[in-house]
Amino acid sequence: MLEEVERWLTRRSWSAADHPPGSVRAAANGTGVSVVLPALNEAATVGDIVATIRRELMERIPLVDELVVIDSGSTDATAEVARRAGARVVHRDAILPRLPAVPGKGEVLWRSLLVTRGDILCFIDADLKDFSADFVSGIVGPLLAQPEVQFVKAMYDRPLGEAAGQGGRVTELVARPLLNLHWPLLAGFVQPLGGEYAARRSLLERLPFPVGYGVELGLLVDALHTVGLDALAQVDVGVRVHRHQDGRALGRMASAIYRTAQVRLSRGHLVRPSLTQFERGPDGFVPRTYPVDTQERPPMCEIEEYVARRAA
Repeated sequence: MLEEVERWLTRRSWSAADHPPGSVRAAANGTGVSVVLPALNEAATVGDIVATIRRELMERIPLVDELVVIDSGSTDATAEVARRAGARVVHRDAILPRLPAVPGKGEVLWRSLLVTRGDILCFIDADLKDFSADFVSGIVGPLLAQPEVQFVKAMYDRPLGEAAGQGGRVTELVARPLLNLHWPLLAGFVQPLGGEYAARRSLLERLPFPVGYGVELGLLVDALHTVGLDALAQVDVGVRVHRHQDGRALGRMASAIYRTAQVRLSRGHLVRPSLTQFERGPDGFVPRTYPVDTQERPPMCEIEEYVARRAA
């Protein structure tokens, strides 16, 4: 590990306990905080997350100014459950309707900039179990307490079933090697692909957003190039428990992440941006080919509707 990264680890890594909600609120000084949950068929978990944030960080301690769930087209009761728990629910397709939406988490996060008003945006995945408000206050804290910090990732243990620390398979097999080899300044991030992070709007609106699985890696790399390592930080929030995907889904995720890295390394193009996987059928193995996420949305500050909204 580079000496610069070792120094960064001592200066820019905290525990959630270092930023309790009360002190974080005192440091806010009028800075607006928006929490965004991208959600697709998460009725089983989104309600508890929303209820916890509303109870602990909006009613008990008024740290969060708005709580928005962006529904990506759920076919279950995600929107109803989230609304009943106290979130404002916006359908992805209702945001910037002149530009047809494409599937993907990054697409939802990008569009969320248009329907939120906070100076700080905090993104939280909607499939978390045993959710704690520390996930929000912990990662928002450094942004409120340290003016020079602009982007904060959560770090945590990720169990796989009963096995501690065995989650995050794509992180260990794909993202961490890529970062260590090509962006060694980012080698100190424990969970570079984690879906829980917060950033200043003034930074996010200048970054392109990969529309799919590559969004976390893309934002992290682009934030490094835009504001430098010392403006990035991470906070230990304990343990993250969520729904795990099967091996084939992880393969598609890994391909999208590799593609995102490739674009940033060369701004070139894959000859064949697709991934073929194999599933056993009645007559043997059957190939199934999936497209790899290749599309990116431009920085939001280049979108006419966003500029007009911010100027109003």
